[in-house]
Amino acid sequence: MQDYFHALADHATGRIRGEERLTCHFQGEDSDFVRLNNGRIRQAGHVQQRTLSVRLIDGQRHATEQLALAGRADEDRRRIDEAVNALRELLPLLPEDPHLLIAEEVHHSSRVAEDRLPSAADAVDAAIAAADGADLVGLYAGGGIHVGFANSHGQRNWMTSHSFNLDFSLYLRGDKAVKSSYAGFDWSDAELAGKMAAAKRELAVLARPARKLERGGYRVYLSPVAIRELLGLLSWDSFGLKHVRTCQSALLQLAEGNDNFSAEFHLRENCADGVAAGFSSDGFVRPAAVELVRAGRHAGALVSARSAQEYGVPANGASAEEMPDSLDLLGGELPRDEAAQRLGTGVWINNLWYTNFSDRPAGRITGMTRFATLWVEDGEVVAPLDVMRFDETLYRMFGSCLLGLTAERDLLLDSDTYFRRSSGSMRLPGALVEDFTFTL
Repeated sequence: MQDYFHALADHATGRIRGEERLTCHFQGEDSDFVRLNNGRIRQAGHVQQRTLSVRLIDGQRHATEQLALAGRADEDRRRIDEAVNALRELLPLLPEDPHLLIAEEVHHSSRVAEDRLPSAADAVDAAIAAADGADLVGLYAGGGIHVGFANSHGQRNWMTSHSFNLDFSLYLRGDKAVKSSYAGFDWSDAELAGKMAAAKRELAVLARPARKLERGGYRVYLSPVAIRELLGLLSWDSFGLKHVRTCQSALLQLAEGNDNFSAEFHLRENCADGVAAGFSSDGFVRPAAVELVRAGRHAGALVSARSAQEYGVPANGASAEEMPDSLDLLGGELPRDEAAQRLGTGVWINNLWYTNFSDRPAGRITGMTRFATLWVEDGEVVAPLDVMRFDETLYRMFGSCLLGLTAERDLLLDSDTYFRRSSGSMRLPGALVEDFTFTL
């Protein structure tokens, strides 16, 4: 596939005239999808798709057309020729773009990961066996993700990764279920069995009568999945240079040095260990890591090509949206198997949802608990809790009220399959927090 992309890119760049420039951005996947319900396979399929975005640039004018590739050289070359001709006719009608910046220094790269995945059938069989009669509901998605870039300056970049994501729940009754996931690059039946066993233990707790807490501050444990919900909300508009410079970032107080997180909090965009490509659709190669928060203080931002041009700073390969693809929160010193004991008496939060900002400039977030939220007494889980709403600031959760982060971390892959399988990922620990505010 890499050779096929390079052949198409050579053809496309050979179509330019005069001072024109051209870029190609390739996205493809070979994915297996299996949907499960009641511990049985309900739907299974395989998706193979390839798209090529061709951008023609003349001066500061540019336009892009996205093509669905057929995999047949003659037909795909014809589609590229038609696209280039159509873009050439369009360019004189467009205004100049003062913030256009295209990579002109040539930086080649190629990263092709070894495919160590089991067959979809073997993976799903292992999941059903581990559920052992429980009502297993979920989606398995796995296979190869391919990304390429080429431009008329001669630059060529390629990435192939192979990953899987089993996003599943064990269902009890009514609105009672335990949600979990197992994702990665190397499949382990033993690791899956451990996650399934933990979900079963929590499922047994859900069968007990639920307790209702009064509003107020409680000691809580936030699972890696709960932290993903919080960082996922921030990812929309808080880590980019544009968001900071236009004062839209929910981390503005952090960026301006008016507040800070705990010295134990270290957050970075870790491209080297993620699923996403190490280069942008503009051809800028991403560094192995971009420090965002170091020892609780603002350390940097994601910089797209447009922001680099507008603000006169170097681009670091961020997408146009300046959203992170591979967030990495470093672990702390709390052993995960001691988290319940260290929690003592309080709330074990597995999932959050419906999160939103209640006060963006102050970094205040509200949301709801979901699935298995449990009451813990003296280090022992004793009862499930009814759904609760929280309202808390990031500077208390990750700052003054943070008691510790777990040493162990979970790799969490984005389960989104809209248009194509997502390459987003986060590697996160759990967190012990005191005086966490529930409002109802």
